[in-house]
Amino acid sequence: MNIGIPKEIKAQENRVSMVPGSVAELAKRGHRILVERGAGEGASYSDEQYLAAGAEIVESPEAVFQEAQLIVKVKEPQPAEVALLGPQHILFTYLHLAANKTLTESLMASGCTAIAYETIEVNRHLPLLEPMSEIAGRMSAIVGSYHLAKHCGGRGSLLGGVPGVAPGRVVVLGGGTAGVNAARVATGIGADVTILEVDFERMRFLDITMGSHTVYSNEANLADLLPRVDLVIGAVLVPGAKAPKLITREMLRLMPRGSVFVDIAVDQGGCAETTRPTTHDNPTFEEEGVLHYCVANMPGAYSRTATQALNNVTHPWTLMIAEKGLTGACQTRKELLGGINVMNGGLTCPPVANAHGIEGTSIMDLVG
Repeated sequence: MNIGIPKEIKAQENRVSMVPGSVAELAKRGHRILVERGAGEGASYSDEQYLAAGAEIVESPEAVFQEAQLIVKVKEPQPAEVALLGPQHILFTYLHLAANKTLTESLMASGCTAIAYETIEVNRHLPLLEPMSEIAGRMSAIVGSYHLAKHCGGRGSLLGGVPGVAPGRVVVLGGGTAGVNAARVATGIGADVTILEVDFERMRFLDITMGSHTVYSNEANLADLLPRVDLVIGAVLVPGAKAPKLITREMLRLMPRGSVFVDIAVDQGGCAETTRPTTHDNPTFEEEGVLHYCVANMPGAYSRTATQALNNVTHPWTLMIAEKGLTGACQTRKELLGGINVMNGGLTCPPVANAHGIEGTSIMDLVG
């Protein structure tokens, strides 16, 4: 199979979808890999390393898309990339379509098959999303702590406190992978951490394993915590669907001026009414006196670590599709069917269809 690795063009996205070691394995199995020149530079992988691994270096994204059947990316395709997609393509990447109706409709119109990393579910886990959730969760406590500094627009609180001064208070919305990693780092800094969760079994697990408090997640409990909080981290996830808006503008007004809100869920539309996507170049904005950090590709800041972590989990699926074709891969691992969001012009992911009010198509009607 011809496999294409284009250079990511989303703002400040420095990850690359495949490391040279994975390219080498595919090449040894007889697959042709086309890598756009400079695709790995942001993650400190040179063109020479890809050449040595057996890839071909091509000069443009057009060359990648013209020759490749399987396009492996990191982030959702940008408009210039969507224009290059056709029915002959399998696109394998993060899509987050529930937050982007325009992209959803464009992918449907292209006729391509679009497979989303974030909707492949195995034993109630999202294995292709979890490494990025781990990075974003750990980052959220770090960037939140940094932006609490007065010169960054924060209220001037040090999360860890010092002897004689109480530590800062952190509230984490959601006790999943991102939330646990956020809480772990915030606790390690020395903050007073509370995790809001709705799953009682999960809360019992967190109570035993984490040095933080757990509170049942509802509007009343959240509103009670907000007036005393320094940092709120939004880490809620409904697989494939828009994030629930847990924080209204009115609730935001309960937070102290200069407190910080980090929304990890921004890719899925965010968990606050005031959320809007930002970039690493200009990561924050203020609403109701609260500093918002809503970067839509947080792991891209640590691009080499994130590239390696992502490739660890995506490569087995890429290899399976390349070796068996999409139909054979779906027969081997039926979980892959859940990753198919768009196929033959139809929208096959029910949460995305519900988010946009588009009539969905059963994936079983398309693949049999």
